[in-house]
Amino acid sequence: MKPIRCPVNPCFSSGPCAKRPGWSPAALAGALVGRSHRSAIGLAQCVEIIERSRDLLKIPADYKIGIVPASDTGAVEMAMWSLLGARGVDVLSWENFGETWVDDITNNLKLPDTRHFGAPYGKLPDLSKVDTDRDVVFVWNGTTSGVRIPNGDWIAADRKGLMICDATSAAFAMRLPWPKLDVVTWSWQKALGGEAAHGMIALSPRAVERLESYTPPWPLPKIFRMTAKGKLIEGIFRGETINTPSMLCIEDALDSLRWAESVGGLEGCVARAERNLAVVADWVELTSWVAFLAEEPATRSCTSPCMMITDPWFAALPTETRFTTSRRMLARLDKEGVGYDLATHRASPPGIRIWTGATVETSDVEALLPWLDWAWAEESDAAKAA
Repeated sequence: MKPIRCPVNPCFSSGPCAKRPGWSPAALAGALVGRSHRSAIGLAQCVEIIERSRDLLKIPADYKIGIVPASDTGAVEMAMWSLLGARGVDVLSWENFGETWVDDITNNLKLPDTRHFGAPYGKLPDLSKVDTDRDVVFVWNGTTSGVRIPNGDWIAADRKGLMICDATSAAFAMRLPWPKLDVVTWSWQKALGGEAAHGMIALSPRAVERLESYTPPWPLPKIFRMTAKGKLIEGIFRGETINTPSMLCIEDALDSLRWAESVGGLEGCVARAERNLAVVADWVELTSWVAFLAEEPATRSCTSPCMMITDPWFAALPTETRFTTSRRMLARLDKEGVGYDLATHRASPPGIRIWTGATVETSDVEALLPWLDWAWAEESDAAKAA
């Protein structure tokens, strides 16, 4: 039967993600629209974002933090194009975005001494084979596979290489081992539910030393440059952004950070995301037609769990038909206004992806799941009858 209870907020997209509970455009009423980001008050807001982020994420005091262009993608590209090439590189992939970084390193930067450690969707590569005396590029949480790295035990404390970590769907929802990470990137539009277009980058002292001692053999566009005349451009890490940011996005990021503080900071945000994952896990355990894409419980993402449809009838369909069927099923939820943007990424196996980050209320996840059962029953019955 069609469920009666509906999510209060039906937004479950994995990016842009759900706004924090209670958000409305009124939260942007104080935005410095029409003001320069270089004015005293505009610069102060950028600095506030940096310092609130440091406190919330528990980033070491000697790490440099900056607001950079082009969301998390821009931050990762900035790191790779500025830092790689000084030593061999190990690059990891087990989903779409990791594969993008593999492509950039091998086909665009064309680094000759590159090793790729990959795994199919649902699994992690063998992290014990990674050599942390080389530079390492990896995502912490695979948004398109629902697979995360469970801990940093595989990273040597006395490593010689730089650990470059794309953490956009992990920051503010997972505990990161900061002393073992040299470059960490994220964006406001993931776990904070902020607006898109801007990214953030954090650099360890070792990463800063690399920037000041190594010049890559390729030209760098202005939006990637973090040094001038062999020295770090300190202003980038004091709120002086490389290009003009949206002051609406700045105001929204501050609103998101203040909300994260109000729910208990990092630990509160982690608890909210883990609680949401637990609700999904309980449903999967009792549901015969779905299973987690992530095979090992410790690797299941608490922000972007992905489920595959395991019904034997569905599994026997051609791949393209499975994609079409799963999307038709989820379109039923969209039409009912109870669950938006729940399809897996186009590069992933056909199935369901639910954003369960800290800005999503557990009560909304609980309300959504019976609708998934209803939509699958409706779609599978209709497809079989046809």
